[in-house]
Amino acid sequence: MLKTLGAQVKEFKKPSAIAAFCTVAEVVLEISLPLVTAAIIDKGIEAGHLGNVFLYGFFMVCLAAASLAMGVGAGHFAAVASTGFAKNLRDAMYKNIQKYSFANIDKFSTSGLVTRMTTDVTNMQTSYQMLLRMCLRAPITLISALVMSFTINARIASIFLIAIAFLAVILGIIIWLGMKYFSEMFKRYDDLNASIQENVSAIRVVKAFVREDFEKEKFGKAAGNLYKLSVKAEKIVGYNNPVMNLTVYGCMIAISWLSAQMIVGGTMTTGNLTSLFTYCMNILMSLMMLSMIFVMMSMSVASAKRIVEVIKEEADIVSPERACTVVRDGSVDFNHVYFSYDKKLH
Repeated sequence: MLKTLGAQVKEFKKPSAIAAFCTVAEVVLEISLPLVTAAIIDKGIEAGHLGNVFLYGFFMVCLAAASLAMGVGAGHFAAVASTGFAKNLRDAMYKNIQKYSFANIDKFSTSGLVTRMTTDVTNMQTSYQMLLRMCLRAPITLISALVMSFTINARIASIFLIAIAFLAVILGIIIWLGMKYFSEMFKRYDDLNASIQENVSAIRVVKAFVREDFEKEKFGKAAGNLYKLSVKAEKIVGYNNPVMNLTVYGCMIAISWLSAQMIVGGTMTTGNLTSLFTYCMNILMSLMMLSMIFVMMSMSVASAKRIVEVIKEEADIVSPERACTVVRDGSVDFNHVYFSYDKKLH
């Protein structure tokens, strides 16, 4: 599956690589900012040295500007690569569908093919963009912030490990519960598209037999089923924010309590405390991004399987010239032969 999907990146490999590089550079620059903030407080404000404040302040502005430039570049090239990837997926699916026989179309259903070329491809486009941005950014930020926190103060940084374990367990449960609803939603999309297609293509028949009310009821039922599943899935995913807030504020309270004692005892500076607060937010936001990635990826796996099925499906249509078998008495066997009207068989 990954090989089939990876082959569709094609001419957008270069923008993908540039987007990945810019994302990594952006993270490295952002992780450096809290250290400069600590230097401004400790070596400038508290030391009463105004020159250091301006010096480190100018350095911070340069880092922030460079990080902004890398972020803009990463967003731009990730958008180019992901939309190009989606374009190639649709093109590959459409070209293969043109070779399908009626048996192939019946296997997937017309509404199912429409869903795969629209909703499923859109999910893959979003996932590919997240892969280039968030999937790289979140783990690198998490690891870098943890390393820098332990460098500043190992005792306080151990709080982050407890928070990470707690958050990982809760988010894992949320993702596990939400995945089955997201997988089921794609089947409901097929039913919804089938209802729309049947009503539109047979609108004259519907009006001739006065079946408008029946079609409205049928569409309403399909839309209602999709709505119920969507609500259940979003309710479960919605627990992300409360759990995240609980963890963030719990960490801040614990860090403030321990750091206050250390600052009074002279084993820690105010600048280090400021840096730890920043790294705390970086670590927990990275975990939040990872949870969003896992939810999106769980949806994308189902979409990817459906797309690959269409791309790899072999058409049942066989060329008449190769399929016809001439038997000894001169007759021709046309069993399981399909041919188009524009070809004449002699």
